[in-house]
Amino acid sequence: MKKLILILPLLFLASCYNQERNCNDFKTGKFKFEYEIDGKKKVTYFERTDSLEIETFEGKTDTAKVRWVNDCEYILQKINPKNMQEQKAIHMKILTTAKDSYTFEFSVVGDTNKQKGTVIKLN
Repeated sequence: MKKLILILPLLFLASCYNQERNCNDFKTGKFKFEYEIDGKKKVTYFERTDSLEIETFEGKTDTAKVRWVNDCEYILQKINPKNMQEQKAIHMKILTTAKDSYTFEFSVVGDTNKQKGTVIKLN
């Protein structure tokens, strides 16, 4: 009985920190990703279907294949890479979701250097 009394508060605290992850709500749609490079705000717009992601950044459009690993992780592979860097696949992982946004981390496949960002769903 004493063990149960000690464990219950810990379980309650752990449940308070469960992050929402409704990744299926973000598999397809139109999105916006804002970030900063050298102190300047940059915006990328993209549309994702089950198998493609079409991205527009500074007036340039690029397309990548999407391969879902599970409900919250996918791999992006550019269809027409212009250089060696663009040939590398990108691993994307949705960490948390909210009503109209999600937080994610990404890295080149096989690289341990991960970056994070937040995406807003437009539709």
